[in-house]
Amino acid sequence: MQNADNSTRCPWCGTDPLYVAYHDHEWGRPERDPRRLFELLILESFQAGLSWITILRKRDHFRAAFQGFDPALIATWGESDILRLLQDPGIIRHRGKIEGTIRGAQAFLRIEARQGFSPFLWSFAPPSGPRPATLAQVPGQTAQSQAMSKALKAEDFNFVGPTITYAFMQASGMVNDHIATCDWG
Repeated sequence: MQNADNSTRCPWCGTDPLYVAYHDHEWGRPERDPRRLFELLILESFQAGLSWITILRKRDHFRAAFQGFDPALIATWGESDILRLLQDPGIIRHRGKIEGTIRGAQAFLRIEARQGFSPFLWSFAPPSGPRPATLAQVPGQTAQSQAMSKALKAEDFNFVGPTITYAFMQASGMVNDHIATCDWG
């Protein structure tokens, strides 16, 4: 998409300033910090069935409600925390996803102690390849996202199907799906 400053962006971000800022400064940038990866994976899981812009608009509130996505803290939560979050209109109030976040935090701690959460996730990143020429060339999932999904589910994460894990791989920079003409890729 041609912009007023003659730059070109991926067309999926449109003109919403929040989406444009996300595209320009976050999406597709390699992220290796384990807590940021945990946050992004959890937000992607909450996005299941919704649009990403919905999550972006609620992200700051998610960060507050989930206390900075601190896995060590979230792993200790119980029913009272679930009930608190189910009453919070600033997040997606879905019991299964909230409970999944707690189990995911517990899994994060196990993986982090065993091998590191970031190396675990990045082990599924495919080799770099050419950027897609059009959005039509961007897959919805890949063999690598299918393998990541299976491994995460085996660790007790949920809402991490291969489409969600591929979106996570794109967002975290494990794959670069900025279209070839995008000036931010």
